[in-house]
Amino acid sequence: MADVPNPTYSESTPLTTELETPTLETAATEQDAQSIETTHNPEAAEVVHTATAQTSSPALDENTGESDDFTDFAAALESFDREQAAEAAALQFDDNIVTGTVVKLTDKDVIVDVGLKSEGRIPLEQVTDVNGVSKLNPGDSVEVVVEREEAEGGYLLSYEKALRHRVWDVIEKAANDKTPVLGTVLGRVKGGVTVDVGIKAFLPGSQLEIRPVRNLDAYIGTQIQVRIIKLNKKRGNVVVSRKELLEEEQNAKRGETLEHLEEGSILTGVVKNLTDYGAFVDMGGIDGLLHITDMSWGRLTHPRDLVNVGDEIQVKVLKFDKDKQRVSLGFKQLTPDPWLDAVERYPVGARVRGRVLSVTDYGAFVELEQGIEGLVHVSEMTWSKRMKHPSKMLKPGDEVETIVISVNPNDRRISLGMKQLLENPWENLSERYPTGAVVEGRVRNLTDFGAFIEIEDGIDGLVHVSNLSWTKRVKHPSEVLKKGEKLRAVVLGVEPENRRLSLGIKQLEPDVWETFFAQHRAGDVVHGKVLRTAQFGAFVEIAEGVEGLCHISEATDATGSPAALEAGQEHEFKIIKMNPEEKKVGLSLRAIGEEGSRADVEAYKAPVSSSTTTLGDLMNWKRDSN
Repeated sequence: MADVPNPTYSESTPLTTELETPTLETAATEQDAQSIETTHNPEAAEVVHTATAQTSSPALDENTGESDDFTDFAAALESFDREQAAEAAALQFDDNIVTGTVVKLTDKDVIVDVGLKSEGRIPLEQVTDVNGVSKLNPGDSVEVVVEREEAEGGYLLSYEKALRHRVWDVIEKAANDKTPVLGTVLGRVKGGVTVDVGIKAFLPGSQLEIRPVRNLDAYIGTQIQVRIIKLNKKRGNVVVSRKELLEEEQNAKRGETLEHLEEGSILTGVVKNLTDYGAFVDMGGIDGLLHITDMSWGRLTHPRDLVNVGDEIQVKVLKFDKDKQRVSLGFKQLTPDPWLDAVERYPVGARVRGRVLSVTDYGAFVELEQGIEGLVHVSEMTWSKRMKHPSKMLKPGDEVETIVISVNPNDRRISLGMKQLLENPWENLSERYPTGAVVEGRVRNLTDFGAFIEIEDGIDGLVHVSNLSWTKRVKHPSEVLKKGEKLRAVVLGVEPENRRLSLGIKQLEPDVWETFFAQHRAGDVVHGKVLRTAQFGAFVEIAEGVEGLCHISEATDATGSPAALEAGQEHEFKIIKMNPEEKKVGLSLRAIGEEGSRADVEAYKAPVSSSTTTLGDLMNWKRDSN
């Protein structure tokens, strides 16, 4: 049943809970409802008034012969007596502390013998610790406050009220004096956490730290110093704050730190927070920024590569703005700059070992010591040109041996090489592949200007497009070669200093131009086929792979009329020019006509040589021959 408190009531004798069944005559004589003390409970008075009013028109039950109004009145009276008994019990105990003995533990309660007619119960959640384990065991003596006697029997006990009564004076004094108290965080509640300071107190989440806290669960089970900021003895409420103590402590430290803070001073601080651009360090009530560029003389990808939250480190004050209380800190400034004597410690040509820090598309960064890094460019990793990416050879964390190629302390750069530790295959290439030697290889790559032929690991030779064929005009190497194809070639030239090897494929066959120039002279008549025409003449194939040009001025017939040369036509041509160096041959169709005219004259003159031949005879002969 519900406990209905009323702080204004006076002492009265409660109705007994063991009711005598009233008779109809008794109910009839008790018309005055005021004879029952109802000032303590207006609701009960209303019930009694209603029950009394209903007796004016009684209705008898068919089975018992009793009035229904009388039955209702008896039930209301019994309920009222129970409520009065509970209130009387509360007045009787008056929140006094009593000592009892734990009888047993159930799933929800702790059963305690407090010397009354029935045992009492303490809700289990009042006596469990932060781990959910009961502080009480059967047989333990415990102080409690009896809150009330329950309708179903037994008593409701309060362990928390007893604690509150016992420590309340101490809590009040601590609140008045503003002295901190030690408490243990018990668990999370809405808006904050509960803290055991002798009694359960509420600590708002905003009062836990100076900065907002996201994970309140992390504090459960820890002991913290708090200050009592609010009390309500009537309700038993206690509110505490940890933030006030932290702020006071921080202000005190800040004042002490500011007295000794100046540019150039060396202080000890604790890393509070990490960002992508640096770390914030607490130097005692004031935070300073340690930028990532001031952490190491070398290169850092993130501040966590050097420090972690909670680390205690020494730092140097680089800048201090007193008005804005901004402090810039340095860590690398505590040690000498390793680049100052890098030239002496890493001379060119020296062998050095280091650890690979990172790998990029263009090479790998190698840490030689703290603050000193060198770059192994991809071109300095191997003599071979086949490596597509540095990650094929190196990965972060690898230990490698390198050669110092150059040192630039002003730009803080060291160039390193790995291939220099291996034999250079280009140094004795001329001895192994002299000019004119025939080599075998595989087509590794095709470009617009030629084909690269790999003749051994790390050695590629170039066959220029002009050296693919004597007879064909090759526009792209793919017209005659395929990638991956194996073939033979002739070494045309070697340049070890430039790492160049020139090869030729057509040189495997005799040069058709040399053969043609060796077998022909100017004035020879050759048979040719017109390949293509242009405005200035026609190109004529006069041998396999050999072309000559018949200029438009030489393309006339015997009468001097222009001859129409078209592709595919075949004619006799006379060689009028030869240039072996430029591989050019000049042809003439007109010279063939002139040669024929002279032959006709000689043929006509031969039969009539015994008589005189006149010009008219010759013209008549020419006309008849046509």
